[in-house]
Amino acid sequence: MMNSTRRGLFRAAMGFTAASYSRILGANEKINLGLIGAGGRGTGVMGTFQKTDQVNVRAVCDVFADRIDRAITRAPGARGFNDHRKLLEQKDVDAVLIATPDHWHGGTAIDAMNAGKDVYVEKPLTLRIEEGPEIVKAARVNNRICQVGMQQRSGTHYLQAREEYIKSGKLGKITMARTWWHGNGAHLQKAPAALATQPSNLDWARFLGPVKWRDWDPQQFWNFRAYLDFGGGQVTDLFTHWIDVVHMFMDQDNPTAAVASGGVYHYKDGRTAPDTINVLLEYPAEWTATFEATLAPGITGAGVEMCGTEGKLFITRGRFEFQSKERGAPPVVVQSPRDQTIEHVQNFLDCVRSRKLPNGDVYIGHRSAQASHLGNIAYLQKRRLKFDPDREEILPL
Repeated sequence: MMNSTRRGLFRAAMGFTAASYSRILGANEKINLGLIGAGGRGTGVMGTFQKTDQVNVRAVCDVFADRIDRAITRAPGARGFNDHRKLLEQKDVDAVLIATPDHWHGGTAIDAMNAGKDVYVEKPLTLRIEEGPEIVKAARVNNRICQVGMQQRSGTHYLQAREEYIKSGKLGKITMARTWWHGNGAHLQKAPAALATQPSNLDWARFLGPVKWRDWDPQQFWNFRAYLDFGGGQVTDLFTHWIDVVHMFMDQDNPTAAVASGGVYHYKDGRTAPDTINVLLEYPAEWTATFEATLAPGITGAGVEMCGTEGKLFITRGRFEFQSKERGAPPVVVQSPRDQTIEHVQNFLDCVRSRKLPNGDVYIGHRSAQASHLGNIAYLQKRRLKFDPDREEILPL
């Protein structure tokens, strides 16, 4: 784990230069992008990059050749690879978008930054709590831009809510941040019948990577988020977004305790991630953050609610709403002007050119993933965790 001295060094590394940057970009020159992980999310975010008209997609990598072929139809001329290390050898690739399953995020990001590439990596940054410090180190040592795909960090209405209602003190003393995300369909996907037998052009061993061997399982490949070997379930997939919003609003990322409860209560389909979960984190500045999620049929909705002594602020990707504690005061409602992903992608591209730290910098991504991991560890160990956020160590009982 990272001690307080190392933590201070990481936070101090705010003014790094482009000394090791492999290619100096002209003012109007496009950034050459490689995609690693060409599933639905990967190709979708690749399309967002393309909408900026500031990138050329030069290379695509996936363990499943069908996905490479589909991605290349959207990026004519891109080269295809089934091993990310081969893609990273390409001298004409400046930056990579990593959208693999979670168990490949950390290793792939480190490989990319060691190869001199800037990185946009989907959240969560890590599968395991101990991975984070090494990824931060790789970014700092190699002077790489690393943006974690927690797009709320760049969202116009999120930033407006922070300035007008959190930093201004209009909520008073904030004592609790409530978050929830119910019915997320990404955790309920069924493998298509065509995958009942392993396709000859799908490298199952490469998909497993650092995970222990098991025979071909189409459901684990297709719905990896439901298996704790490949992802952290709803906690790291969804709570990571929301706890990052809370950290941004509170300007605090240092939980000191965690408890959780849940289980596989409904979907007895072999999944190992709970279909229902409650997490509670405690912070030293005298406030708590909660997360509630279930995949139970018919229950939907998601959001963050900041609860203060003078009012409350509800926010989700579509809008925010402030309600004063004063009786009869009308709510203030502000709609989101645009999709936050394109704002986040634009921020990344701007930082590739300027070499400034991006809104969702690797350290920020590490700390928000870390908070989610504490919830999962508390759930798995069935105990209240005590955590030292400066040394980044779970304390003994």
